Amino acid sequence: MRSCVILALLLGVLALANGAFMLYAPSAWYFAVPGVTTTGPFNQHFIRDIGLVFLFLGAAFLIGAARPQYRVVCWGGSTVWLLGHALFHYWEVAVGICGPSAILRDFPAVSLPALLGLAITTCAALNPTKTATEGEYR
Repeated sequence: MRSCVILALLLGVLALANGAFMLYAPSAWYFAVPGVTTTGPFNQHFIRDIGLVFLFLGAAFLIGAARPQYRVVCWGGSTVWLLGHALFHYWEVAVGICGPSAILRDFPAVSLPALLGLAITTCAALNPTKTATEGEYR
């Protein structure tokens, strides 16, 4: 379980950093992230909207790491969004919007977080924690 918590902390910090970057400097984020410029013109409002999503994802991963009784909900909810995001990227390749090279290019920032989220959510679901009234936390 310790490795799952460490992964959740990493996912949380990275999501918060990405969200903060998107909110603070959307234009810099747009040009810094590989492949983003090929998805359409710069849209400050849209980038900041998604930046807020990443702040919520990061907070949920960190809350789950700190509060064992909320892990499945926090990590699972975040993972649902990450999986949807990853599947959308695969769909874009499947219908010809992006070339197959986009899958490899996007893997570290899109698919990998979704897979890690799925792994730690599964870990939390298979290792339930006790509530404060039932005894100590694991």
